[in-house]
Amino acid sequence: MEYHHEKPYLILASQSPRRKYLLEQAGLSFTVIPGSFDEDSVKLTQPEEYVKILARAKAGEISELYPDSWVIGADTIVSIAGMILGKPASPEQAGEMLRKLSGQTHQVFTGYAVCCKSGGKMISDAVRTDVHFKKLSEAEIAWYIQSKEPFDKAGAYAIQGLGTFLVRSISGSYTNVVGLPVCEIIEILIREKILGLRKEGGAVYEPLGGNTEI
Repeated sequence: MEYHHEKPYLILASQSPRRKYLLEQAGLSFTVIPGSFDEDSVKLTQPEEYVKILARAKAGEISELYPDSWVIGADTIVSIAGMILGKPASPEQAGEMLRKLSGQTHQVFTGYAVCCKSGGKMISDAVRTDVHFKKLSEAEIAWYIQSKEPFDKAGAYAIQGLGTFLVRSISGSYTNVVGLPVCEIIEILIREKILGLRKEGGAVYEPLGGNTEI
């Protein structure tokens, strides 16, 4: 099955290298076009609703510019005991977050949106993963903060990086914790015929062209 569209046909509306990596690992071809949506303009609500609002806004912003393309938007937050943990602005904040998570189970919510403006499509939902941390010593917290990894990560850790040693177990989607629920995204892309399948040698994703960044 082949598709012929003006490029870019599939767009990732995110500057996150982790989301880009996940889609590449899934065999997708797409263009990266980050937006400039002001996340602070959205009032905090329940975690699931909050991340869905942000994901729709991010995807919608780029869809206005490329109405015939399919756009993927996403937003991820970490929540514990009803408190949302953002990205730490200092070593002190990173330490506070890691102490809150130490020995506890927290939730990672990723809202996602897949939309096409000209087709009148906006498909959006949120995925939750429960993550259980080991009990951290002060030495472990200090070492991890010194690695600099916590500072651009919600909740002050990266499960796919050095922060893997913090995690005792998870319940739910691993890729959701990294930043994008790949299973759900692929299901939508296939259902909407954005991706095709070939039969020979098994089902594989039909390529849409090389990845680019704008």
